[in-house]
Amino acid sequence: MKYASIATRLAGLGSEKWAVHIEGKRRAAQMKPGGEKLIFLSIGEPDLPPPAAILDEANRSMRAGRLRYSPGRGEPNLLDSLSRFYTNQTGRSISPDQFLFLPGTQTALSMAFTTIIEPGDEVLLLDPYYATYEAVITAPGGVPVPVPLDPDRGFHPDIAAIEKAVTSRTKAILLNSPSNPTGAVFTRAENLAIGEIARRHDLWIISDEVYATQVHGNHVFHSPFFEKDLEERTIVVSSISKSHAVPGFRCGWIAASADYIAHVLPVTETLLFGSQPFLEDATALALDTHFREADDMKNAYLARARVLMDGVRGAKGVTSRLPEGGMFVMLDVRGTGLSGEDFARRLLAEENVVTMPGESFGAGGAGHLRVALTVDETLMAEAARRITALANRI
Repeated sequence: MKYASIATRLAGLGSEKWAVHIEGKRRAAQMKPGGEKLIFLSIGEPDLPPPAAILDEANRSMRAGRLRYSPGRGEPNLLDSLSRFYTNQTGRSISPDQFLFLPGTQTALSMAFTTIIEPGDEVLLLDPYYATYEAVITAPGGVPVPVPLDPDRGFHPDIAAIEKAVTSRTKAILLNSPSNPTGAVFTRAENLAIGEIARRHDLWIISDEVYATQVHGNHVFHSPFFEKDLEERTIVVSSISKSHAVPGFRCGWIAASADYIAHVLPVTETLLFGSQPFLEDATALALDTHFREADDMKNAYLARARVLMDGVRGAKGVTSRLPEGGMFVMLDVRGTGLSGEDFARRLLAEENVVTMPGESFGAGGAGHLRVALTVDETLMAEAARRITALANRI
């Protein structure tokens, strides 16, 4: 049988990226009772419970009959909540017609590129990058163009390198801050410099902001969308999956200009045509309410990062940097002489710790491990001990 070219283009860009995690799950299922447990630090899935009020609102709304078809853009109450949320963030009036509710950030990313990319168009993405970025660019026929980030500069953007990578075929720049996997939080000056490149070459900016609420220390979140003169060319994608610990709800959105939303709406209606009203009600509550649980979760991630860093301080050939935001630490294992892939596989085989090789996130992640901060401090300390044991043996 013959298949569309998209199926060939996406070969190797799906679950293969999570091969070490999948192997860890298989090993865990085969382990005998009483054996040493695997410690999973591979997936960015919050382990702390979401605010109970959000679950209560979803339950209340569902039982109140909010189970019917929903408008393609989203429920009016949710669009109003998004309007208030972004008006408060940007300091200027953001209209409800500048949003589109979608099932999660992944779908929002896919829609964003489907609606701006023609076959052969290039998209600049800062490398390392999230594991699915290549696929969402490649699916509509786009060409990912990695722009390397220097780990010794904290994986912050190299503005000159971005400018140099632009060609006549470049269509967009994909940003992710706070970054998964690197933990870097881009400054306003960096975003303004990237915005100037986008203006000069008439490029779109796709800004993945799913970790926007999880900024650590003295770092400050900034979005290109905050700048009025970048609004027309910026497409923000986000969700409450990580901010409120409900990834299974699949509650995400696009924020952009009203003109962009009007153009993308027929595409999303072709594929989805609406979401679950009771989940949109829960999302509206999440956006309108400041929950202590969200702050506690962010603080827990930072505390766990410190435990991990303290624990690997004596590991030969391993260095680490405190994340500026998000829920991951990039461990640099280049000093061991192993690739991130080889270190991650040996860590699973010899120490029962499951991580993600940096190579799953592009060539810029080579020689690193991405560690998810999704276990408590006691388990994180034990994971650090096992990482150190392996590194010192090597």
